[in-house]
Amino acid sequence: MEKPRTNGKCLCGSVSISVRIEHSIFDACHCNMCRKWSGGPALCVDAGKDIVLKGEEFISTYDSSDWAQRGFCKKCGTHLFYKLKNGQLCNVPLGLLDGTDHFKFQMQIFYDYKPISYEFANATGKMTEAEVFAKYAPPHP
Repeated sequence: MEKPRTNGKCLCGSVSISVRIEHSIFDACHCNMCRKWSGGPALCVDAGKDIVLKGEEFISTYDSSDWAQRGFCKKCGTHLFYKLKNGQLCNVPLGLLDGTDHFKFQMQIFYDYKPISYEFANATGKMTEAEVFAKYAPPHP
């Protein structure tokens, strides 16, 4: 049975997103870029490959590394996605989507970059930078 679509909009409503979420889980990223981008750990959902964005004229992207890109609304600045340029991963912010109150907090990545000033109470998996790159980084030529 096909999963239902989960929808959301940016703050100003110029960009809407519709995704088919396979698993009702989210992760936190503590890397320096995500913390700078979001003002704290980035809470994200794996959006898979079935993503529909409307209002593309309001979407801007930023190449945050050689292998990844971040998207945001040009009008209000809402974060829309983080994706690998090879198309193998696209995450969207948990708060961008409607109806995610039941999602379970599963994993914390770049845990070795997490500041000591906060700690989540949830029992989650934890991956270091080395573990994340071993699993997701594209091979180097």
